[in-house]
Amino acid sequence: MEHALKTSIELPIQQLSTFDLDDAFSDGEPYELTYQFSPEAIREDIARNMPITTNIQLEVESDTAQNGTFKAQNTSVSTIDINGNGVRSRSTPPGSPTSPTDSSNFSQISLSVSASSSDKESAEASRFALTEDDRTASYPNIVIDASAGTPTSHRITSTSEQTKLSEISLESASPPSFPPLEFPHTIESTQSLPTHSVRPALPQIQSNTATPTPTTSPSPSTAAFAPGPIPSSSSAPHAELQSPQKPFTHRPTRSIGPSTFEKVRSKTRPMFLPPKPRQEDEKHMADWQSMMKLSRAAAEKRRKALNERRLAREKHIEDSIHIWEKEIVPDWKVVNRNPSLRKLWWRGIPTKLRASMWERAVGNGLALSKDHYRICLARAKRALLSGVFPQTSMSLIEEDMSTTLPALHIFHPETGPLYPELKDMLCAWVVSRSDEGLGYALGAAKIAAMLLINMPVQQGFVVMRNLMERHCMRSFFGGEGAKDDVEAYYRIFDTLLADGMPKIYFNFKQHQISPAAYLNDWLLPLFLDHLPFEACARVWDVLLLEGDSFLYRASLGILAVLEPRLFFPDRRELLELLRGENKAALDVAKREGRNLDGGKYEIYSVDEETLWERIDHMDEWWKESTWTRLLQRELPDL
Repeated sequence: MEHALKTSIELPIQQLSTFDLDDAFSDGEPYELTYQFSPEAIREDIARNMPITTNIQLEVESDTAQNGTFKAQNTSVSTIDINGNGVRSRSTPPGSPTSPTDSSNFSQISLSVSASSSDKESAEASRFALTEDDRTASYPNIVIDASAGTPTSHRITSTSEQTKLSEISLESASPPSFPPLEFPHTIESTQSLPTHSVRPALPQIQSNTATPTPTTSPSPSTAAFAPGPIPSSSSAPHAELQSPQKPFTHRPTRSIGPSTFEKVRSKTRPMFLPPKPRQEDEKHMADWQSMMKLSRAAAEKRRKALNERRLAREKHIEDSIHIWEKEIVPDWKVVNRNPSLRKLWWRGIPTKLRASMWERAVGNGLALSKDHYRICLARAKRALLSGVFPQTSMSLIEEDMSTTLPALHIFHPETGPLYPELKDMLCAWVVSRSDEGLGYALGAAKIAAMLLINMPVQQGFVVMRNLMERHCMRSFFGGEGAKDDVEAYYRIFDTLLADGMPKIYFNFKQHQISPAAYLNDWLLPLFLDHLPFEACARVWDVLLLEGDSFLYRASLGILAVLEPRLFFPDRRELLELLRGENKAALDVAKREGRNLDGGKYEIYSVDEETLWERIDHMDEWWKESTWTRLLQRELPDL
């Protein structure tokens, strides 16, 4: 190697012009200097541009690896032909010095197999990786050949104050033959050459880039020792080098200690808070279970107390039966003249006297005979046998009966004892309305069922006919012909709500909820779908006495009980609450084991006691004169 380097190199020196119009890479400056192309000029240029390092040895050794060094074929191809014979040969890899005198002008190369220098060799190799622009550029290259044509083995040893001594053994082989290059220009300025055609070794950088993919595979003997293959010269235009861009990722670390699932069990803790220790989570879980246990115990205690008060109230009503028999039964209209008896009526009618008192309070304005039910039922059966009974009305009857008082199970289609009587009563009611051109309306099954529970079917049918003839009930059950009257009743209720409960009224107006969204569902079944049965029975006691005005007073009382729940920001949630379908309340009722077959508002804790407490408090602002005035304004023909 030393002999080859000491051999004089002859090159035809050509005078390069300072400016060429065809030179696309010239800077175009008028004072561009000429460049003498000679070995001395190349060495001076390399010595001027390369950093100064120390302790670089160039030795010639045998082809075998010694002292942990490794050997690899020198497969890099030099694009500099110093001899000028146009034959390419294997040369030292990029960064290796070409003579002992210039050894101090090259940066360190660390390619040892030790783990401490692996990052440096990957950084050194990445300097010579071709970019996409380098591979696609079609720039002319100058070929200089300084090899002697025989395979040699070079050993480069570099030391520094920061790294240990590393030895590199590179074994070069005879170069393959390549076709000569054709230059587009015979004379060109070397300063206009691309920077990648003759690239000196650069200073060492941080090893944070990936090692480029080699163009030649190393021999099996060196594959076990070499940390990465040495790339070929970056100036070879025909070399297909690839430098995959691997995404930067953190090195996975192995957690020490128990896993997260072992330390943290809470599944509801927000993600922006640190995880809770296992001991603290167990303590909080125990506290939560204790609080829930106390809450269930308190709710059960409240239910027992409520049930005890209800039983005491019913006992008081039954104990007052002698007053009823003595004062009210002979002449029921006395309650309109005696406030104490009126108050006694408002507390509830004894179960034994409820049928007779309801019949007297409703009256018989239609003057129906006792045989009226039998006549209407006979007509209904003949229509069913002949097939002329309206199928639409029959389907509505069956649909309405399927949802009638499901908690009592006495109107069940298969096992309910009162199911046949209820169906016959509804069919007879449809026939009685057929003369007026009216059909069945949903909600009538609830009214008929309430009457059947308290009185015989013949008596109940007459009471039902007369009750439905009251103007408010007839309007809601009157179909399309009574639509204007229904709208008038909606306006009356809206006015009463604005006077008595302005906050609820304003909230409904904000969400664009009119009385038509909920009042129709309350009045048609007379609250049987939404209130508990005991509360409904007491409401019916007063309703049959006071008339249509108490329908609106009871409706306002229901809103007063629901008032804390009525201020939802979403209209959909507010409508769900009014329909008795609030998901949160249903979940709580299921968790507490409540019966969901009763009134829909039982999940909101609406019961007889709380409802009548609100109704009694309305005495401060409710006036019958206001109801009469509103009726005259909205329904002047009544």
